[in-house]
Amino acid sequence: MAAPEQPAPVPPVPPLPAAPSVRPAPCPPSAQPGRPVRSTRRTRPGRRTRPGRPGRPGGPTRPPSGQPRVAPARLRGAVVVGAGAVALGWGVQARPSARLDAVFASGAHLTGLLAGYGVLVMLVLMARVPAVEHGVGADRLARWHARGGRHVLGLVAAHGLLALCGYTVHTGADLVAAVGGLLGYPWIAAACVGALLFAAVGVTSARAVRGRIRHETWRRLHLLSHLAVAAGFAHQLAGPDLADNVLTAWIWSMAHATVAVVLVWYRIIVPLRRALRHDLRVAEIVEEGPDTVSVLVRGKGLAELRAEPGQFFRWRFLQHGLRSTALPFSLSAPVRDDTLRITVKALGDHTRRVRRLRPGTRVVATGPFGALTAHRRTRRKVLLLAGGVGITPLRALFETLPGGPGDLTLLYRASNADSLVLREELEDIARKRHAALHYLLGRSDDAYNPLAPSALHHLVPDLTAHDVYLCGPPAMARAATTSLIRAGVPAGRIHSEDFSHA
Repeated sequence: MAAPEQPAPVPPVPPLPAAPSVRPAPCPPSAQPGRPVRSTRRTRPGRRTRPGRPGRPGGPTRPPSGQPRVAPARLRGAVVVGAGAVALGWGVQARPSARLDAVFASGAHLTGLLAGYGVLVMLVLMARVPAVEHGVGADRLARWHARGGRHVLGLVAAHGLLALCGYTVHTGADLVAAVGGLLGYPWIAAACVGALLFAAVGVTSARAVRGRIRHETWRRLHLLSHLAVAAGFAHQLAGPDLADNVLTAWIWSMAHATVAVVLVWYRIIVPLRRALRHDLRVAEIVEEGPDTVSVLVRGKGLAELRAEPGQFFRWRFLQHGLRSTALPFSLSAPVRDDTLRITVKALGDHTRRVRRLRPGTRVVATGPFGALTAHRRTRRKVLLLAGGVGITPLRALFETLPGGPGDLTLLYRASNADSLVLREELEDIARKRHAALHYLLGRSDDAYNPLAPSALHHLVPDLTAHDVYLCGPPAMARAATTSLIRAGVPAGRIHSEDFSHA
């Protein structure tokens, strides 16, 4: 395949102020003169320390665990055990029969119960329970929610089809008459409406559709799915599996009540209580570039939030055009003096309105969330790899991750020098910490790929000895992950989180 046409050379990145510990790094040999790869590299003074155990000099230092965390494996195990318990409960009540209508009915009962259980799991995954979000990570929870939603829709469809087949065989009616007969039962009709709502949520969540509809439309449909859950619950209570067994009906009702309480508590009560307690308000809007601003939010007693670098909040700014949506933005600096800072690039209607926020605007912030923190670290050396505005959580980690001279390296991918965000801060941090900082400039369709395995090894010769924290646009993150794995970095040491749709 022919190589793409050579673009015009990108203007060189202006040199840093002269300092004894700063020198420009050479471009990779494979890069042609004028190619869009420019970097600044810090020298690494001081004696190199040998890797040690966590908590000892030279080893990765983990911060004290101030937040409870549910491990992903433990959560997966709990979900599987719960599904097994549901299946066991169905099996205890099942009455074996060779009759065809009984076989269809038994299958309908099992798939219906598993679908109901799956719906509860989907709600818990998105309930914003701090221990779950901190331990599993928002992006992984979103992926599990999406994958589990497809399974739930499949179970709902199977339940409906098996019930229809069983009723048709039992009554001897034709298909059209059987459908009319089933819809004559009120709770079955309600369940059909709920199934249609679930289907609408599933269709609008598909990747091909999601990008074509407004975010508000998608979120309202998701809110309507709670009505579908209520309709399904009423349908289940009227069914023979629960109606004929008081204990099973009580357990099922308590499970639904518990999930409802968790949802109301963490998605409504906790945010409102924190808004009143911490009195968050916009303090200042700082221009960081042509389409990027930093928002400083000041409050009271923010240390109580125990927000860690790398985490994010869901921000609801109580100003016209923004109050209806909670926007996920990561902290772009550690919490200082009861001030939180986020850095926002204008990429859509809501993010463009952020730059028009007025000082004094009240803010409701839910969080902190996310697992892209120092707790994931397993190695003394750390590579931070950012793309675009994905630099924001990594900038906070760049400043705060424990490490000596030469332990930290930051690679910042951007289309051109004007797109670099928080540049002066990054260079100041790199200089003070004797860390390496490289700017990888150029368009994504350029012939030279600065994220290719060979280019990464040139910039970070001991790449395989690093933990990698990765944050950037989805396409860039996928390409970078592939390159890192090909370069020899184990997948378990590549830590990333995409909360753009969290």
